[in-house]
Amino acid sequence: MLVFVALLSTPAFATTADDVCPSAANPCTVSAAVTADPGSVLDFGSRQLDVTPTGSITIPTGLLTINAGSVRLETHGALLGGQTPDGTGANIKVTTADRKVMRAYLAAPAGRKGPGILLCQEIFGINSHIREIADQYAEEGYFVLAPDLFHRLEPNVELGYGEEDFKRAFDFYQRFDENKGAADIKSGVNALRRVKGCNGKVAALGYCLGGKLAYLAAARAGVDAAVGYYGVYIEKSLGEAKKIKCPLLLHFAGNDRFVPPAATTKIQKALSRLADFESYVYPGMDHAFNCKERPAYNRSAASLAFSRTIAFLRRTVGPRYNLSDLWDRHTYFEFGARDVDATMKTMVDSPYVNHIPTMTGGVGQKDLARFYRNHFIPKTPKDTKLIPISRTVGGDRVVDEMLFCFTHDIEIDWMLPGLAPTGRYVEIPLVAIVNFRGPKLYHEHIYWDQASVLAQIGLIDAKTLPVAGVDTAKKLLDETLPSNLLMRRWPESEGR
Repeated sequence: MLVFVALLSTPAFATTADDVCPSAANPCTVSAAVTADPGSVLDFGSRQLDVTPTGSITIPTGLLTINAGSVRLETHGALLGGQTPDGTGANIKVTTADRKVMRAYLAAPAGRKGPGILLCQEIFGINSHIREIADQYAEEGYFVLAPDLFHRLEPNVELGYGEEDFKRAFDFYQRFDENKGAADIKSGVNALRRVKGCNGKVAALGYCLGGKLAYLAAARAGVDAAVGYYGVYIEKSLGEAKKIKCPLLLHFAGNDRFVPPAATTKIQKALSRLADFESYVYPGMDHAFNCKERPAYNRSAASLAFSRTIAFLRRTVGPRYNLSDLWDRHTYFEFGARDVDATMKTMVDSPYVNHIPTMTGGVGQKDLARFYRNHFIPKTPKDTKLIPISRTVGGDRVVDEMLFCFTHDIEIDWMLPGLAPTGRYVEIPLVAIVNFRGPKLYHEHIYWDQASVLAQIGLIDAKTLPVAGVDTAKKLLDETLPSNLLMRRWPESEGR
């Protein structure tokens, strides 16, 4: 009986075949039985075969090629799908250039089409943090492959961030062969490009050790773009820069003891000669500001860096979504069709909306649908008009500036909660900052001047407070109207 090892497979994946080739000079094809994770898909490029709920599958003759006398062979397939307990992806195996097999975590986008990201680990292995990053980028429309780059030292390293795990992580790091790691990344890139649905465009993305490896991938692995977060010791490999032909983005922490300011400056100066290079320093941040599981985590810096990374990836490898049209579609279902179910289908599985002045909205599909169904769509005046002023579209968000106009003829739960209708007409400047995950809306932050709304419905005396009321809307439409009318001391500076 011959036992085959797939080019890409889950740990549970194995094939067996009793057929024997009659001649070593003439390869033959065989059928084979396979065990794999239930619900997975065996991908042979030209054909995909579903694994049954019992975890079995038969590969038809013609898809598997063997040579006489072989006892350890490769299929030309890839096992896709199947889930790990804590993620949306699957643990698979990748064959390296020197015929070793390393585990990798593969997360696929919902539509199973798009570009790829080769995700380079920190010194803690393919742990929950790395898998969470992979899942996040898969939701953005990427196939993400995170290979176990410590497999030559010890397979399946998965560490946390406690004291003992830190010691183990630094031991692995000190023994890690950077050149072999870079070669393994190239093998991962090649494997990722063969995954069914990947369009061939692949970017490298890495953190800490992985930030340095992403830089090396730009020089050695033939990737289409590369992104590194606080990559350690890039300054010692600046000679590699002459081989970089793809766009490169690097993020640095301002207070990083592992990548101090002098190293950051040296790197930025040397790489500024590249044709397409971006870099950002995050003042006051420490190493690992992107990791939620570590004390250095900073949500604002991580969010900004992620947004910049998505914009960079959209520009260099795609996928590109028409966020303006997606936002228009969402607002149509809200204000035009007034259809809650259709509105929710435009959003991710865990969206949130926050109307900043009143803190109304919701988090998650259930609460947000409840909010839309009972407190937003039926509680928005029927004569509501949205007058567009400007729109800025970025890689992952839309910033919409508008006038929000309505008659206060019902209690508006989300804007004026608890206030009986006054019958007053209101015009108020409103800004919506809308974040997307891939082609679906992730969250909305909505801003307006609540004091000017209250002045227009007669609940604030604008003459006794620095509140402009409807004049804020008028000046938004006509910038030539007088400025500084609320500043009593404005005339005193005349001529100064």
